Amino acid sequence: MTPDETRDETRHPGAPERTSPARSRKTETEAPTVAAEDARQGEIILRTRRRRIVFISGLVGFVVLVLVMRILA
Repeated sequence: MTPDETRDETRHPGAPERTSPARSRKTETEAPTVAAEDARQGEIILRTRRRRIVFISGLVGFVVLVLVMRILA
């Protein structure tokens, strides 16, 4: 019995097949690879008035929550 056959027998029946990275192909549902420099752009884009109101309300709500917690503590 080869080591590969032994591994196949011990694998969980529902487990996905293991493939090496060289053999795997990207599918359409897989996320694209992004460089670290591009991913670190922390720009918040609030294009509509509703999104701006929700975002600012969340910030104000967080500040109010912190103040209430300090008063009650």
